[in-house]
Amino acid sequence: MPHKLCGNSPGAVARNNLATMTKTPPSLDLPEISHTRLTGLLDFLQAAEQLKDTLRSGTTTGGRPESTAEHSWRLALMVLLFEPELKEVDLLKLLKLTLVHDLGEAISGDVPAPLQTPGDDRQERERRDFLTLCEPLPGDVAGELTSLWDEYAAARTVEARLAKAFDKLETMLQHVLMPRQAPSFYEFNLGYGRDRTDCSALTRQLRDEVDELTRTMMTGAGREIA
Repeated sequence: MPHKLCGNSPGAVARNNLATMTKTPPSLDLPEISHTRLTGLLDFLQAAEQLKDTLRSGTTTGGRPESTAEHSWRLALMVLLFEPELKEVDLLKLLKLTLVHDLGEAISGDVPAPLQTPGDDRQERERRDFLTLCEPLPGDVAGELTSLWDEYAAARTVEARLAKAFDKLETMLQHVLMPRQAPSFYEFNLGYGRDRTDCSALTRQLRDEVDELTRTMMTGAGREIA
């Protein structure tokens, strides 16, 4: 029987990709923009760089403090990985929400979840700082980013609810990568953000997996739990 080649095999995909890459690329007709608009965009981007130095209470696997920028990056990557399961969702909007949701912390800093209390004005403060950060931007861009920030904060759309759920899940996944903590740390995580992660069957399934990892860490930290 003759050997049949599968058009979707890794080798075939690689050859197709190589053939595409070696073709003459299409020309890009991207006109210049006004100097004022360009300056505003770059000024915002430079100011947002502060998010790289905004530290969270969690750490990396090696024990180095994690930045909010690193959290936002891995949150966006997490959403991208689950793209095949998110067919009924506006993926572009969801990715935008993940990248915008913590930008206010570039000015105000991060408040660890255990220290957050009702009526602490945290959301209002972050919004004020976010608007300050957006001041250099052209009006249309500032308007879009502000709309995204407000959508995330209100958590009424499917995309915003998912962004908040993935936000909690990414945080808890980072916590089980940290050097081992006290049992109370993991106890807090088992109850953290459940109102957000219960928004869909997928996020509940992810939460179950994350909780199992948390229980494993907690048991190793010195306490058996049911």
